[in-house]
Amino acid sequence: MSAPFGPGDRALLLDQRGRRYLVRLQSGGTFHSHAGTLAHDELLGRSEGTAVETTGGMRLVAFRPRLADDVLKMPRGAQVIYPKDLGPILIEADVFPGARVLEAGTGSGALTIALARAIGPTGRLVSYEVRDEHRERAAANVAAVLGAIPPQLELRAGDLRDVAATGERFDRCLLDVPEPWTVLDAVAAALEPGGVLGSYLPTAGQVQHLVGALPEAGFWHLETSETLRRSWHVGARSVRPEHRMVGHTGFLTIARRLG
Repeated sequence: MSAPFGPGDRALLLDQRGRRYLVRLQSGGTFHSHAGTLAHDELLGRSEGTAVETTGGMRLVAFRPRLADDVLKMPRGAQVIYPKDLGPILIEADVFPGARVLEAGTGSGALTIALARAIGPTGRLVSYEVRDEHRERAAANVAAVLGAIPPQLELRAGDLRDVAATGERFDRCLLDVPEPWTVLDAVAAALEPGGVLGSYLPTAGQVQHLVGALPEAGFWHLETSETLRRSWHVGARSVRPEHRMVGHTGFLTIARRLG
């Protein structure tokens, strides 16, 4: 991370109005914008925090992207889970280095990337996706953000219920599927006693259906929440909330597997 920018590195360019541009640097490459162009060579060999100007005079500062930047800018097939929800999911589901994690569905890969980073090289992540086009998009996004598909991650085609035939055991399970109550028996069979199940759903009706089914499937300690994020403008003469905020995106339901 402390090395200068090199060919193949991704750079996040921030302009004076806070707009973000994500580019992959190449020798001889050119970044094009409404305010002129910028040769990639002006950044290659230079450190993060370097300020440059386009041919039209627009000032840009270059940093390596954070995961939050990657999630918002990554190509997507399925809707991604936003950064404001990724953090609570990792904390509320207690995803730790070395954890064995089961995921469905992979979607565009935002949560998959966050999970793979959180469990580290000593963990294991198995992610199921029923749609081939989503799995291929997720694989490309994972490779773009992490540099390659990490050895602790296995992207599987098919339904999460297929895991029952493998006899595998997991510490945590994260679900981003429209009808999670239909796979609870498979999840219960795969989770260790005390294991944490996290489900991300967009509507209250889905949450009500899931929560009603969890106790019968062998889960307890149920909690449901949503996260709302409001940014603030802080200046020399005023401090006020921004006029727009990221409101409801989804509900997170957490449950524990009974012994």
